[in-house]
Amino acid sequence: MAVETPKRYIGKPVKRKEDLRFITGKGLYVDDIHLPGMHYAAFLRASYAHARIKSIDTSKAEKIPGVVGVFTGEYFRDKVAPLGTAWALTNADLKPVTWPVVAYDKVRFTGDIVAVVVAKDPYIAYDALDAIEVEYEQLPTVVDPEEAVKPGAPQLHDEAPNNIAFTWRFQGGESFEDLERKADFVIRKRLINQRLIPSAMEPRAAVAAYNPGTEELTVWVTSQNPHVHRLIMAGSLGIPEHRIRVIAPDVGGGFGSKIQVYPGEVIVSRLAMDLGVPVKWVETRRENFIGTIHGRDHIDDVEIAATNDGRILGLRVKTLANMGAYLTTAAPGVPTILFGLMLQGPYKIAGVDVEVKGVLTNTTPVDAYRGAGRPEATYILERAMDLVALRLGMDPADVRRVNLLDKAPATTVTGLIYDSGEYKKVFEKALEIAEYKKWREIQEKARKEGRLIGIGISSYIEMCGLAPSRIARATGFGLGLWESVLIRVHPTGKVSVYVGSHPHGQGEETSFAQIVADELGVSIDDVEIVHGDTDETPFGMGTYGSRTTPVGGGALALAARRIKRKARKIAAALLEAREEDIVEGEGKFWVKGSPDKAVTFQDVALAAYTADKLPDDVEPGLEATVFYDPENFVFPYGTHVCIVEIDPETFKPKILRYVAVDDAGVIINPLLAEGQVHGGVVQGLAQALFEEAVFDERGNLLTAGFNDYMIPTALDVPNIESYFEQTPSPHNPLGAKGIGETGTIASTPAVVNAIIDALAHLGVDHIDMPLTPFKIWKALKGKK
Repeated sequence: MAVETPKRYIGKPVKRKEDLRFITGKGLYVDDIHLPGMHYAAFLRASYAHARIKSIDTSKAEKIPGVVGVFTGEYFRDKVAPLGTAWALTNADLKPVTWPVVAYDKVRFTGDIVAVVVAKDPYIAYDALDAIEVEYEQLPTVVDPEEAVKPGAPQLHDEAPNNIAFTWRFQGGESFEDLERKADFVIRKRLINQRLIPSAMEPRAAVAAYNPGTEELTVWVTSQNPHVHRLIMAGSLGIPEHRIRVIAPDVGGGFGSKIQVYPGEVIVSRLAMDLGVPVKWVETRRENFIGTIHGRDHIDDVEIAATNDGRILGLRVKTLANMGAYLTTAAPGVPTILFGLMLQGPYKIAGVDVEVKGVLTNTTPVDAYRGAGRPEATYILERAMDLVALRLGMDPADVRRVNLLDKAPATTVTGLIYDSGEYKKVFEKALEIAEYKKWREIQEKARKEGRLIGIGISSYIEMCGLAPSRIARATGFGLGLWESVLIRVHPTGKVSVYVGSHPHGQGEETSFAQIVADELGVSIDDVEIVHGDTDETPFGMGTYGSRTTPVGGGALALAARRIKRKARKIAAALLEAREEDIVEGEGKFWVKGSPDKAVTFQDVALAAYTADKLPDDVEPGLEATVFYDPENFVFPYGTHVCIVEIDPETFKPKILRYVAVDDAGVIINPLLAEGQVHGGVVQGLAQALFEEAVFDERGNLLTAGFNDYMIPTALDVPNIESYFEQTPSPHNPLGAKGIGETGTIASTPAVVNAIIDALAHLGVDHIDMPLTPFKIWKALKGKK
């Protein structure tokens, strides 16, 4: 039996173990990899967003001292297969659009690579790019998805007529037509979810080295999922998977942009094999803005069927999702499965009807960005709540009270089964903490003084902990969505944990160690977490979709419990007692009624390897491997409240207060969880107020650097008050839900709703993001 003892680590704000190496400059990133004989690659990218390549003259570049070779698309055409999507979306007429690693016939966006220089010095490689002469036949360009689907629009791919990569339709619950007849009114509104650039602190990079004796390729790459990287690269390079070792060392942020397999890492791998030298490429910041995936970019035409008491009966959404020039690794699933199935949110909506067209344009490809589909759905729902409130003259809080589900478990009209939650309780708690009634009184008084104060609410729910495999495969995902772990207890009782997940800033070297230490009763300092190396870790699906703790952590708990069961058997043999008489707790085993007769976990570990006192049915060693496939997603939820004031002279909004109340199930480490909420909120308010990727009509990215692409500074970020409720999820052994994307999902509509609330009495019901001072001024122009 196990003695119920307080958790020593789970639920405690343990400081991150990994931070010491980061804050002392001892982190190891791809750019820190230096190998003997290293050569350097630089990429020449397209001069036009849409053009045929007529000729490429590399002769001048090849004569530059230090240049080893210049390689064009024709060189790679038969050596490397083009990259496709790993999410073959079902029932969507998905077109087979692929991305050549180096363009050989035509370019489709300015991030396309047309030539590669390899040199003995990185500066020589970049200088040589200027000596390459490319003759293009410029083609008409289209960047607007509405224009792209019109007859006669420039066509990017022969395989995708009218530039439509897929059409996905979902209808759940009652039909919108029936609900429209029951409704007292229908609101129709176009909402724009603008394009964003992930802009992680560390740009992408890759180093490749080939051993011709063993025919093994080693690739260091900035990846959120090294095993998936290895699998896709094996297919593209045409070499056996077991001959490739992918190492993702410390990764300086990803936000979804390092899920994908890109041309860069495939190119340097091929060249390392062909040239017989290690080849390195590190992305410049401009390349990061142009060549690394973007996020969001929806045009959503929304219809809301509602009644005069504030109930939203049904929602119909028609979406044009700008996919950019190619379909990348996870792209088709983001604006469909992860978006459409969340359009009921935490509300009692009776019917959801959604159609999504994935549209190809001469722009950077669009894929998963923090939240990935869930922020887009929540934005629609939370704007809908406020639009109904404005139409009826109701308080936005009262509209939500009418529509909120009470609690979970609950089954939605989109077919999801919410796991656990007290939705109304958390809603009221957020309003109470934020002093909602008080701020309404302040707002009323401020309006009489000519001040513009607004209060915004955002109640969200998300599906995350991406799994299970049966659902993933049913939607066309390339593999199952399980997670793996190997826990190895050494003879001294020290513990090595090899995980298929790959943290890149979330802190799992600490939180995973907390889980294992509590399960086994050892010190957290005796647990090491090993990740990111395909030769050392079991095949895992990686880190994204807030899945690392509920899925990867679930695997950890199960593996540790297997080890404990074996340890009990060994302890019983050491104590010469029956297994059923063994009591365990705080890292010790003893015979029931005789606490003085005990052995430690370290004693048991040593006995597992000396092997001379093991029961007949127990093998030597003490380790366990688990591949864990959850039964369902997890569904964190919460309510965020934002209070803003708009300067009536500059029209700049200032956030006066921000309150977040989130239920992410059992919190493993509140310090890390709060950090995730804070980071997410900042990225969400950045979309609401600052960020927007802008292309001109010729496909040139006008916001190709931080001078033009605005992100918030510390001066723009308010104090974020973060609170947690904890209703355990029954869908994994820890009761945990995801936390990494909640802030991004909730904060954007909270900020937007607050600003519109400040302006509503002046006749403003909506402004598309980002809500810059200029846009606010424009909306108020001519108003009193």
